[in-house]
Amino acid sequence: MTATAEHELVLVREFDAPREKIFKAWTDPELMKEWFVPRPWSIARAEIDLRPGGANLIVMRSPEGQEFPNRGVYLEVVENEKLVFTDAYTSAWVPSEKPFMTATVLLEDLDNGRTKYTATAAHWTAEDKKTHEEMGFHEGWGKCADQLAELLTRM
Repeated sequence: MTATAEHELVLVREFDAPREKIFKAWTDPELMKEWFVPRPWSIARAEIDLRPGGANLIVMRSPEGQEFPNRGVYLEVVENEKLVFTDAYTSAWVPSEKPFMTATVLLEDLDNGRTKYTATAAHWTAEDKKTHEEMGFHEGWGKCADQLAELLTRM
């Protein structure tokens, strides 16, 4: 196993939707509110500055009403193909207190308007990866992908 694989969690799905719709669901704050956290959680606020170096803020709300702000920065944006973002920075190039992961979302065209969707969470340490797994990465990110698939049928 490579050092990279030791630190990565990966979710792969195929969607019956073109890449453009999935990219829009990832980059439109109002659409993100519909799918980005597993229900019954919700998104209280989403701010996106979609460019390399641009900041994002996603405020997750628990069913009990507690809010959890998540700040990050986009590292790479390739329209309809790829998003790379990290919580290692909170805005511009201001380091975060405790970086946890860098996420990569890849969108690949398949036949008949279908898309292969690969979401990778690369963690700074094997311990962070284990923590994320124990937090329910596969279940949570999987449920979000299911919610994304539902949204795509309405777009």
